[in-house]
Amino acid sequence: MNPYQSEKQHIVQTAQELVRKGYLMATGGNISLRIPGEDAFAITPSNYDYMLMTPEDVCVLSLELEPLSGERKPSVEAAMHAAIYGVRADVHAVIHTHQVYASALTLIDAPIPALFDEQARFLGRSVDIIPYAPSGTGMLKNKIAKHVQNHNNAFMMKNHGALIFGHDLERAVHNVEILEKCSLAYLLAICSERKVSKIPLAVREIAFSKLRKDQKKIAAGDFETDGE
Repeated sequence: MNPYQSEKQHIVQTAQELVRKGYLMATGGNISLRIPGEDAFAITPSNYDYMLMTPEDVCVLSLELEPLSGERKPSVEAAMHAAIYGVRADVHAVIHTHQVYASALTLIDAPIPALFDEQARFLGRSVDIIPYAPSGTGMLKNKIAKHVQNHNNAFMMKNHGALIFGHDLERAVHNVEILEKCSLAYLLAICSERKVSKIPLAVREIAFSKLRKDQKKIAAGDFETDGE
């Protein structure tokens, strides 16, 4: 049995779940999962239909991008995923989507402020926009590595899509859904041309402090979080 079978199967199941929910479309986006106890991660292959994907199609790479398992070419964004794992010890799952409402906000350069309690608790103080760089390039990898060190768990990439983290794939999927809710709500609020209210600063900081507490526990190897 492939030593990475569990992680590969988990990625396939998650990818197909996100397709069914409308967050992944065609072959766009990518998903990765850190391999426990190794400086390695499993990632979806490049340009391959998620609904046809099997565990054998998923690639496993070292953080130096050396192939460890899988015959297919890994996602062109593999270096970006490796960079995230290198600077965020609390992150064990990364989902990159082209989800519609978050992507729309990148086109009008509209980062999302702290609108809801759950947003601050699980996504961070805000959902910032990372400046544009072409997909699959070292320039994008370097910009991502720099910007994600603020400990937020969701970002939007200018003229590209969304980047979401979790301590496991289930949490990352939940964060994808929170981000899309916030994105749609913010777009509608902007369209109303009325003042958009935010949660109080003190509440935002309390919620974010709980997120940071969880992140520090995960980075130290404690996988129990406080939850909602």
